[in-house]
Order: sequence, then structure tokens, then C-alpha cells
Amino acid sequence: MIKVWDDVAWEDYLYWQTQDKKTLKRINALIKDIDRNGYEGIGKPEPLTGNWAGYWSRRLDEKNRLIYKIVEGTIRIAQCRTHYGNK
Repeated sequence: MIKVWDDVAWEDYLYWQTQDKKTLKRINALIKDIDRNGYEGIGKPEPLTGNWAGYWSRRLDEKNRLIYKIVEGTIRIAQCRTHYGNK
């Protein structure tokens, strides 16, 4: 699948490249799993509600989440740092 990064998500990804290689590897593993398994797999995938309706989240760690949705063969990554926009 094609990966599309929202601006905030890309900034988050660049942050992890300089701050925490372990979390960066986790993000890459989750994206690879999403590519293979869609809305199932590692990271406790769960659908979001409210302002995030239509998106799903997966756990990076206790504090941080990867937020994404799949649309027509494209993984749209909205965020990969903090918990639903709480920066």
C-alpha cells in the first residue's frame, strides 16, 4: 500500500529519528504490519470515535499512539506521537 503522511505525523516521525530509535523501529514495524494485515495485528489496533472517527490507533508505548486510516489502498498516517493530539 501507499503511505501518506499528514504534516503532523511527518514531524512526529522526524522527532523519533533524533530522540528514540527504539520507538522509530516500533513505528516502522507497525506500519509494516498495517500494510500486511490492515486493521488487525500488533499494537492493539482499535477504532477511534469522536473527532477521530474513521481512524484507528495502535500503541507505540504506554504514552504514544500511531493513528491511521486505510483508504482505497493507501495508509494515511495522521499522528505517531502522544495520545490523540495531546502534545
